[in-house]
Amino acid sequence: MNKSKFIKIIVFTILFPFLLISCKGPDGKFKLPGGDARKFPDDPKLRVKKNLEEGRGFKLMDLTEKKQGGVFDFASSNELWRASLDIIDFMPLSSVNYSGGIIISDWYSSNNNPNESIKITIRFLTNEIRSDALDINVFNRKCLDMNLLNCKVIQTDGAISAELKKEILRKAAIYKDENKKKKDKK
Repeated sequence: MNKSKFIKIIVFTILFPFLLISCKGPDGKFKLPGGDARKFPDDPKLRVKKNLEEGRGFKLMDLTEKKQGGVFDFASSNELWRASLDIIDFMPLSSVNYSGGIIISDWYSSNNNPNESIKITIRFLTNEIRSDALDINVFNRKCLDMNLLNCKVIQTDGAISAELKKEILRKAAIYKDENKKKKDKK
């Protein structure tokens, strides 16, 4: 016989009686762990209380005290996020990630010049309404004769980015004032 099989059989033979002994109740009969479910209350707090009274457990913390929930900030309550989406709502979006703090538009071109299109990325650096809260990049793509293989993509100068940032911050400030007025009415 193989040496490892022999060791497994010996270990199993030694441990098996201990497994059976642990299933016996105080009266010597075999019982399932946990006892009869009909004798325990349905409410978890009452069950914990009964177990503690009978000495069958321990308590790490007081479960009866009321705790406040976490703070959940959603996109609808973030003025910068709402303002950014409102300002670029005419553009199709390729990626929007609130938890990552980024909005990426798809390439957009007007009907006047289909060979030229722009793409905007907005990164949120903070939720506060201030001038350094946003990082906006605008890319310009110029194609030759509707051929997407013959395109040149360049990042535009800061004038368009600065104008977008100014409009987003202005609109976010308006949203913040509206929210404040609603809270004051309540």
